[in-house]
Amino acid sequence: MKENNKTTKKERAGLDKGVMSRIYIVYVFLLLIAIGIFLRIVQLQIFKANELNIIAEKREFRFDDNIEAMRGSIYSEDGRLMATSVPVFEVRMDVALQDIKDSVFNDSVTWLALGLSKMFGDYTNWEYKQRLIKARNEKNRFFLIQKNVTFDQLTQLKTLPLLKRTRDYNSLIVIRTPRREYPFGILARRSLGYFKDHPTDSLKVLVGVEGEYNEYLQGIKGRQLKQRMAYGEWKPIDHLNNIEPVNGKDIVVTINSYLQDIAHSSLKNQLIAHNADKGCLILMEVETGELRALVNLMKDPKDGEFKESYNMAVGELFEPGSIFKLPAMMVAIEDGVVQKIDSVYIGNGEVKYNNRVMKDSHRFDPDGWVTPENCLAHSSNVGVSKIIYDHYNGNNKSFYNKLTKMFSADITGVDIPGEPKPFIKDPHLKDKRNYWSSVTLPWMSIGYEVLTTPLQMLTFYNAVANNGKMVKPRIVKEVRENGNTVKVFESEIINPSICSQSTVALAKHFLLSTVENGTGRNVKNNDYKIAGKTGTAKINENGRYISKYNASFIGYFPADKPKFSCIVVIYRPNEGAYYASQVAAPVFKEVADMVFAFAYNIDPLNKNQFIAHKDENGAPMNRLPDQVNPQLAELVNYEGVKPLEESKCPMVIPDVTGLSVKDATHLLEACNLVVKIHGKGLVKIQSPEPGTPYKAGDMVELKLEII
Repeated sequence: MKENNKTTKKERAGLDKGVMSRIYIVYVFLLLIAIGIFLRIVQLQIFKANELNIIAEKREFRFDDNIEAMRGSIYSEDGRLMATSVPVFEVRMDVALQDIKDSVFNDSVTWLALGLSKMFGDYTNWEYKQRLIKARNEKNRFFLIQKNVTFDQLTQLKTLPLLKRTRDYNSLIVIRTPRREYPFGILARRSLGYFKDHPTDSLKVLVGVEGEYNEYLQGIKGRQLKQRMAYGEWKPIDHLNNIEPVNGKDIVVTINSYLQDIAHSSLKNQLIAHNADKGCLILMEVETGELRALVNLMKDPKDGEFKESYNMAVGELFEPGSIFKLPAMMVAIEDGVVQKIDSVYIGNGEVKYNNRVMKDSHRFDPDGWVTPENCLAHSSNVGVSKIIYDHYNGNNKSFYNKLTKMFSADITGVDIPGEPKPFIKDPHLKDKRNYWSSVTLPWMSIGYEVLTTPLQMLTFYNAVANNGKMVKPRIVKEVRENGNTVKVFESEIINPSICSQSTVALAKHFLLSTVENGTGRNVKNNDYKIAGKTGTAKINENGRYISKYNASFIGYFPADKPKFSCIVVIYRPNEGAYYASQVAAPVFKEVADMVFAFAYNIDPLNKNQFIAHKDENGAPMNRLPDQVNPQLAELVNYEGVKPLEESKCPMVIPDVTGLSVKDATHLLEACNLVVKIHGKGLVKIQSPEPGTPYKAGDMVELKLEII
């Protein structure tokens, strides 16, 4: 028994030693870990402090490489500002600035809230005060006061308590951003267009001049160091490595603002009068292909107003109807067919092609025999189709080849995105879309089973006016940088000769006869000659023709020495007449008469005066509303964009405060003023003051300040 007790004690003693040994090992292990952690802390704190600071800074600071440049402006060919970027400001406040003592903040916050409420009106005094106090308690150093602040508002903000710069503190944070403005409102709005990046940057939306010439207009983005603030916002800060953005270049378009205004007004009035769905008008200079006016008006189903929402003149195909009779007839003229025909028998104005009946809209020759000239002049479907059908039936490929040699089956290449190819059925191809039925030839000859845009039709007629030389239509004249021309876009020839001179001469004679004696008599003017063609086409809806029409008139003037060509298309006139002679021709005549007087100085028209259009409130439409941007409105409206009824106002110096030196200088020099500049940045002060009467050659001094 005693031996057993002795054994047990020994075992317990050995067990205790084993446990203690394990405890010592664990203790030593934990001690080593603690020493290792301590040494690591020492290493990080002393030897790698700089490296850690850099990592921390990288997380708190970053460079933003997408600082927008001021986009270049767009000017009309007569020097009017059509599109420009004006500076607006995002205003923030460092509410937690330590230099602002609590006593100062508490004494001033009520007055600051009152000023902000009066200025912006989006919150009450009490609400603004509570927001500011909350921001102070949260130590918000980047508190948003307002976005899209104008230069005048910014000037007022700088006078408010806590925002006004003092010797002790400067809490105001101003971020300048550009905003696009269009001083002439919707005039040529769709043609001027816009440029947008898709949020994913995988898609760019290119519309009009803004899109096509974005590489010139956009400038070069800058680089800005930003600091991470509360709620994940990034505050711009000054840094030596910041890079200022480079402003974009300016574009001068071929559009004449005065002629655009005339065309817009005339087309809109006719669309309203006939309750039409939409309409377009193009005015082109014959020799150069420069577009002097380009109007696209579509009725907005929401409010019934006509707006520039889609460029149908360039981008929408339509069946042209009778205005396509000219290219068809010119094929026959070029082949000598027409010259051999004394007259065509049209009977009672009805003919049948493979059980499909074609009719004329009216009788104009009681005996049923008409000359080729009268076929076109009186727009005889039967006469024109018989000339083409009798000589080209069974030889479709020959007709197609000769037609597309004159009337291109390709795009014009106008410098506006979105132009589709015309569609002329090609008998060389065997697909379903290009299939030539037994009635394709006669119906194509009168403008059906063919698709083209208004611009493509005008380009063809312009070539006839230009003695067979087809020029590429274009809307941009040149690129400027700081007022200096850096790139000029010259006229381009698409086809030096679409046909023989004898064909051109006879085609011109037919078009003149149309106006003098035919369906175009409504555009006749005793002071000068117009040549042109009417077109009234049924609309194809879901594969069948319905009793709705598109009305068009196309031509050029003066007929003896063409300077301008023009097309007017009015889609779906729903009230009153629908014939082109009654719907589209009056618009052509009104525009042609005004353009002729303008170009040839008959009853001299002042380029600086504009027809008085009124909006729903009775305000002139060609003035920029004050609520859009007060500074730009005052600037543009002072600068001379006035309706005729207001044109007797004396010349006064425009207000250019808040504008860039480039835009301010351009506009002042356009007023024949001499400009003297002091400093850098935006215009802060000008002398003499805005509204001061002046005479040409007077000097205006501009004091600039960096915002």
